[in-house]
Amino acid sequence: MPSKSSTRLAALTVAAVCAASTVTLASPAHAESVRIHDIQGDTRISPYAGQQVTDVTGIVTGIRTYGSSRGFWIQDPNPDADPATSEGVFVFTGSTPQGVAVGDAVTVSGTVTEYVPGGTSSGNQSLTQITRPAVTVVSRGNPVPAATRIDARSVPAAYAPAGDPAANGSVNALPLRPERYALDRYESLEGMNVQVSNARVVGATDPYTELWVTVKPWENRNLRGGTVYGSYDDRNTGRLQIQSLGRAADFPDANVGDTLTGTTAGPLDFNQFGGYTLVASELGTLKGKDQQRESTRRQHTGELAVATYNVENLDPSDDTFAAHADAIVHNLKSPDIVSLEEIQDNNGSTDDGTVAADETMAELIDAIEAAGGPRYDWRSVDPVDKADGGEPGGNIRQVFLFDPQRVSFTDRAGGDATTPVDVAKVRGKAALTHSPGRIDPTSKAFENSRKPLAGEFVFRGRTVIVIANHFASKGGDQSLTSQYQPPSRSSETQRHLQAKAVHDFTAKILKTQKNAAVVALGDINDFEFSRTTKILEGDGTLWSAVKSLPRSERYSYVYQGNSQVLDQILISPSIRRGAFSYDSVHINAEFHDQISDHDPQILRFRP
Repeated sequence: MPSKSSTRLAALTVAAVCAASTVTLASPAHAESVRIHDIQGDTRISPYAGQQVTDVTGIVTGIRTYGSSRGFWIQDPNPDADPATSEGVFVFTGSTPQGVAVGDAVTVSGTVTEYVPGGTSSGNQSLTQITRPAVTVVSRGNPVPAATRIDARSVPAAYAPAGDPAANGSVNALPLRPERYALDRYESLEGMNVQVSNARVVGATDPYTELWVTVKPWENRNLRGGTVYGSYDDRNTGRLQIQSLGRAADFPDANVGDTLTGTTAGPLDFNQFGGYTLVASELGTLKGKDQQRESTRRQHTGELAVATYNVENLDPSDDTFAAHADAIVHNLKSPDIVSLEEIQDNNGSTDDGTVAADETMAELIDAIEAAGGPRYDWRSVDPVDKADGGEPGGNIRQVFLFDPQRVSFTDRAGGDATTPVDVAKVRGKAALTHSPGRIDPTSKAFENSRKPLAGEFVFRGRTVIVIANHFASKGGDQSLTSQYQPPSRSSETQRHLQAKAVHDFTAKILKTQKNAAVVALGDINDFEFSRTTKILEGDGTLWSAVKSLPRSERYSYVYQGNSQVLDQILISPSIRRGAFSYDSVHINAEFHDQISDHDPQILRFRP
């Protein structure tokens, strides 16, 4: 029986949960006293979407007081027998909820809406909500419904059903099959109180106080504790994002391989930047693995060491020069050639027409020498202002960093931002017409994107042509949790054009000199199994050397708990036929205190 104070509360309608709570729709459709599982239904779209509902009952399980999506979750403590229908729903208030607390039994009247995080153009799934709510507190201090356990046994191995062709590939109208598909299982728990136990971290804590865990400890596991993404058909069903309903200061600084021991529990949400997300009111205790940053071996005297390293928008205002220098000297062991991606101009994001990067490079070279490394030299080509994408005003570009005590750079004048480099035959050997020079800089393939930088080096009397790349980003692709299955990867179109241009340029070199040593490397922004990589490789023109590693070791980047390949080093047949070694040096992507979001890659070979 409710207490006297509860009886008073029962008569109080919290009509001012937010400023919009008293607004009603003109001639709304109306549904009397429906239950939460009726609202959620057995598909992704509520059968009551757009309708006004009255006196929906539930227990408050969590309250969100921050961000743009403020409100609270309620759950029916008396579930139906259908596993496809969720018993929880989010009540959107817009402003900080007032007058409700976790454990309150409430009735809610309002309008059922389907909110798409990121907007309809994102392709994301929608979140069922009750909006413009009028809330009545019936009693306080009730037990919160027990959290549903999410574990390896409850999440199916299949990721998602194929979308309905008649709905442009959307899965929204398909009946949920939570016993067969992982995304259907998560959707059937949308808004409900859920829990994971002793979950391994597969995505380090980010600046937004989020991390990723897996509920399937052995699913595509690598030796360092991550979850490898090795195929479009194997998207790792056990991944789940974790946020906190508490203060950011309470959130653990976790690295890949750590474990959240005990129970992590709270409502299951869906958001723009991670899909299904456990918003934890209870966080497990972090058990650190003491993950160490890797170091590669030093190259032998007769080996040429070539590396690629995305230094993430490096400019003179950054405080990461010493850390990057330490990584190059001690973790990469001072490679002979380093292709640097995302070197910004001398004043970074200041948009004043500056394109030179000599101050950025001078600071990095000084830092490397101070860290005990060689006195590197460098070559690059300044871009046209605001023509290469990236952070506005930053004018990012690729740069060749090289050790002049080990290799020499063949300078040939004439290379500039808009003049394309070509291939010539000099004394029977392939040579660049400009060195350094840019490949097809005015081509549509590289519009608003970084242009490939080609340079000619000599090591122990042998010429090696290196092509530094930073292909178009994956921005605009639909997420793995998209309502469209399989999700669209629209950003591939430009990368395919870029890959064709680099492949064709490499093929021209090899046509001029069959046994030429060519290395094409950089931030390819695509996977080793992707169509982009296949176009780059062509019919044996190049080969992605990351594929020389075991599948469990192929990754340079961690995104949404998936350890994946974005950075690659591709080699011509003469290099592949010889002795070479490849290493993906894990110093950033798995760590919460990363200085870049990419791990460098290194190739050692005897030209």
